[in-house]
Amino acid sequence: MVVTTRVTTSDGIIEGKPVGDLTTWRGIPYAAPPVGPLRFRAPQPTEPWDGVRDATEWGNASVQHKRGTMLAIGKYQPSSEDCLTLNVLAPSAPSANPRPVMVFIHGGAYTLGTSATPLYGGGSLVRRSLKDGDGIIYVSVNYRLGALGYLDMSQFSTPERPFDSNLGLRDQVAALEWVQRNIAEFGGDPSNVTVFGESAGGNAVTTLMTVPSAKGLFAQAISESSAPGMTATKERADQWAREYVGYLGGTVENAAETLENAEVLRLGRAGTKLGLTTWHRTPGLLPFGPVIDGDFLPISPVEAYANGTAHRVPLIIGTNAREGTLFRNFPVLPTNPERITKLFSLTDPDAEAVVTSGYRGYPNERAAIDFGGDFTFWKPSLEVAEGHSRHAPTYFYRFDFAPRSMKLLGLDATHGFELFAVFGISETLFGKALTLAGGRKAFSEVTEQVQSHWIAFATNGKPLESWPAYDEGDRKTLIFDTRTRVQKDPRSDRRKAWEGYRGYASQKLEPFT
Repeated sequence: MVVTTRVTTSDGIIEGKPVGDLTTWRGIPYAAPPVGPLRFRAPQPTEPWDGVRDATEWGNASVQHKRGTMLAIGKYQPSSEDCLTLNVLAPSAPSANPRPVMVFIHGGAYTLGTSATPLYGGGSLVRRSLKDGDGIIYVSVNYRLGALGYLDMSQFSTPERPFDSNLGLRDQVAALEWVQRNIAEFGGDPSNVTVFGESAGGNAVTTLMTVPSAKGLFAQAISESSAPGMTATKERADQWAREYVGYLGGTVENAAETLENAEVLRLGRAGTKLGLTTWHRTPGLLPFGPVIDGDFLPISPVEAYANGTAHRVPLIIGTNAREGTLFRNFPVLPTNPERITKLFSLTDPDAEAVVTSGYRGYPNERAAIDFGGDFTFWKPSLEVAEGHSRHAPTYFYRFDFAPRSMKLLGLDATHGFELFAVFGISETLFGKALTLAGGRKAFSEVTEQVQSHWIAFATNGKPLESWPAYDEGDRKTLIFDTRTRVQKDPRSDRRKAWEGYRGYASQKLEPFT
């Protein structure tokens, strides 16, 4: 199939542009703008258009703090409630067969981020896919963030003004439905879609795997540094929503009017207040994220993997060696002894001594930081792998590689660093600067390995043969490093120390102050 810059979608004709040997379409609406009466509502169908719609510029970022929209030094992407768009990147050369599709969901704690971030461009990944095959189609997605996307306001619904739950999650389902309807027109194969994401995007992936309406929308999934246990109970989500309305100056009685009429800036400020108080009150929990509403998201994702009700598609899941170092100076994760003790006091006080015994040198700073990263990302991801491996092919990894500069900074293989390999940053000016102190060749080799496994998985439903499937018998894990290798049950001492702990989303509710 010959790829042209003009494509007819189910909503109308769009015009993209060539970018070297690739073609890109940007800012394509996959749902109606969620503004006015559609604020806090599930995504609605796009209004079809006449003529040819320009698809050469990024759509708006979701409403957020300006720092999350930086595209370059001094350059920021506009943000707006009108943000439900996606982007497609495809090889310009023709292909005899439909191409596999990879749909990327960005991270940012469900409060920051945009698909226009240069890191997420996707060009390196698509070009790498052409070396040994016909190539892939890359899709990136914007979705609602913060209070507009991840606070459950449904308790305030009235017959005149309904509110829906899990808005950002519903946006992602709507985007995947758009892919099913339209990706063939771009040369993609709708029956071979891989959804992948990192951090909040990784959590989106592990959650989508348990959303009934997402069944059949993707054939494979890759979850990088997910925090699967961070979905909120309905009780907790309702409490957060009530506090949020209070920060807006409203009450339960006039909440619907308050939420509908509040200016975007006020919504953001109230969200910041809620985030800060939550981080201090319940270490390790964020107020913005998926909610177990009993309907769109019926049960906890970790529980769904354990009982086999998650969608039984092949899954790659894993974390980085030292996830917590990125957060050592931020009050987000339990990365110091005081916050760790408070965490256990709100969940399982008797478990503190047992779990922390798995961290050599605890309560020193390094051990506490590693605890925080493991609590949030590694341990619940391991539980997902354990549960899913009983029902579908599962591949577990740990990303250990860090160039010397990252080690000198005390970050090592921190949260998000594997994205530099996934998206081929090693050969850019930034990547070369990052390896001035050493490690350039190893960085390129690790990038080649990660991209090769990701592309093979997206193409065939399994990574390269050098990566064996995970099971609870030998727990074979692929370690990406200067010497990438398979290891059985890595960090088994930590794993055993965590056995039996299930406190991720069960922290006791504290009264508001």
